[in-house]
Amino acid sequence: MNSDKARVGVDIGGTFTDVALEKDRVLYSTKVLTNYTSPESAIVEGIAIVLAQANIGFADLGSIIHGTTLATNALIERRGAQTAFITTKGFRDVIEMRTENRFELYDLDIVLPAALIERHDRYVVSERVGASGEVVLELDLAEVDRVILDIKEGGYESVAIGLMHSYLNPTHEIAIRERVKALAPELSVSISSEVSPQIREFQRFNTVCANAYVKPLMSSYLNRLVGRLKSEGALCPVFMIHSGGGIITVESAAEFPVRLLESGPAGGAIFAATIARQYGLDQVISYDMGGTTAKICLIDDQTPKTAKTFEVARTYRFKKGSGMPISIPVIEMVEIGAGGGSIASVDSMRQIRVGPHSAGSEPGPACYGRGGAKPTVSDADLILGRLDADNFAGGAMKLSTSSALGAIETEIGATLGINNEAAAFGICEVVDESMSNAARMHAVENGKELSEYTMIAFGGAAPLHASRLCEKLGIKNLIIPPGAGVGSAIGFLRAPIAFESVRSAYTRFDRFDAVKINAVVTELKDEATRFVLAADANAKISLELTAYVRYVGQGWEIPVAVPVKTYSAEDKSLLKDAFEQAYTNFFGRAIDGLDAEIISWSLRASSPVQDVTRSQWAETTQPVHASKFREAFDAQRGEFVTAVVVERSELTAGSRVSGPAIIAERETTTIVSSSYDAIMQNDGCILVQAKG
Repeated sequence: MNSDKARVGVDIGGTFTDVALEKDRVLYSTKVLTNYTSPESAIVEGIAIVLAQANIGFADLGSIIHGTTLATNALIERRGAQTAFITTKGFRDVIEMRTENRFELYDLDIVLPAALIERHDRYVVSERVGASGEVVLELDLAEVDRVILDIKEGGYESVAIGLMHSYLNPTHEIAIRERVKALAPELSVSISSEVSPQIREFQRFNTVCANAYVKPLMSSYLNRLVGRLKSEGALCPVFMIHSGGGIITVESAAEFPVRLLESGPAGGAIFAATIARQYGLDQVISYDMGGTTAKICLIDDQTPKTAKTFEVARTYRFKKGSGMPISIPVIEMVEIGAGGGSIASVDSMRQIRVGPHSAGSEPGPACYGRGGAKPTVSDADLILGRLDADNFAGGAMKLSTSSALGAIETEIGATLGINNEAAAFGICEVVDESMSNAARMHAVENGKELSEYTMIAFGGAAPLHASRLCEKLGIKNLIIPPGAGVGSAIGFLRAPIAFESVRSAYTRFDRFDAVKINAVVTELKDEATRFVLAADANAKISLELTAYVRYVGQGWEIPVAVPVKTYSAEDKSLLKDAFEQAYTNFFGRAIDGLDAEIISWSLRASSPVQDVTRSQWAETTQPVHASKFREAFDAQRGEFVTAVVVERSELTAGSRVSGPAIIAERETTTIVSSSYDAIMQNDGCILVQAKG
């Protein structure tokens, strides 16, 4: 990857496509409406805009790094490829039976999410691998051929293969894949032993089904994108950002598109972690709010929290367990359907609800004047004076106040018998409370106290709502970085080339098997480094190894950082001590007299993280004397107030703006409530700080 030439980061969101270009340490950025029919067209349009700003052409680009929600949206909206699932006889209904856990104990009418692959699209074959990896029943290849011919005649585009215990012994899955290639080479194929070689068949089967479901769509899109960019004159490589926060090649992304499900949010977490490193902050909460969703991530010790499983498409008030589990490495965060385009409505109890449905970019919020008739958060922000109808997106788009008023009055005000301003305040307060509740829940689950954290807010809508969120959470310091409106796209430019490989390999400490452990670690190291070197053959690779360990008899394991080395029998105590220390950090104390067991391993191979220049807090100078003012609603005071309006570009280091204030820029607007002041920093960040 050529780091001397200009680099572009592109994030496709549900409403906007964000583009950031960096050349000679100067950043250029823009936002364009996402094109659902042809997403690559919005990318080319956005890149052309930033290239013009930098006065260069497509041929001058050194690399393009891309993240997208297309795979996620395809799963949520169930518009992927027609997919068949081949599994072990007797386990056809695993993805429908789930784990039999109830995500809402007291709802007698609970409805489980529908399986991604319907029952008539699931096929079974006679075979069985045991829990130790031994072949119990040989694969019947004649039966396999009959199943493949049935699938071929069924008009399927893609095939997912998930067999019992294939994470220990993949020979049967590989054999079926080879038969598919021989008999039906036109079919796309995914096998669970490559997509997610982890224990727990429900999660593993779901993950390979999801990969197969979106694989034809993503392969087609990525091929079109690369072709379109080449036709525009871009000869540079195109990379993708994956859910774990690393860069991989387009070819790897096309083979394992399930790894892209959280690619956009991962870029945002990297962006926030970079700011945390600049200021030496060890307790940060990142808040990313775009047009469709809001994402919150805890960043401790300047590193985003990670996990090896997560859920998409939660169907029941965003409750854990109500979605589709995906077992891949991911930056852990909580995500709710609360963005600028989230639609507001009144429920059967006459309460205002916001989201999860979004107006997106087509037709968009009512105020966009593109045919949207439903009230959204952006419409409410406009009514409350937080947005400038004549200067939205730097004046590139004029907002319609009358359309926003009409939508809010029709759907909210008239229904509840309240005026438009009260309805708009209700919409914003509901969405802010939803986000603060999500943040509190995420913090409690991780044993954290948010009042001790600094918030870093980015995304087109986050700076509009961040100070209110800080008021609700008791957070005293908020940072709005430069380029906040396209934060995830900038995060792509800060991401290392990285890949995390995961394997389940069971080992009890009282039966410690160093040979088995070394074989697993070697396999993980070879796979992870292969993906990194495919993106950059000269990369200087660092390795991080994690063991997932639990006490015998427990139902879930915890991550334990362990050294990358050749293990011997004497290292049993080293691993046991590391586990007990990690367990004590999680739960307060270790448990005496219980043996422990390693369930899985993960190894992350990564190129070096970019160095950052440490920033110092700016000395405060005289307050800014503004000449522009606007009436804006202050939620803490519950009334409209006269807010100072300043352009971010006019602020210099040390400039202090006392709230209530509105700081405007092209890609977003920062609202400073009455209880906060804003101080411009030396590096262009805005520190929003509680008064007193």
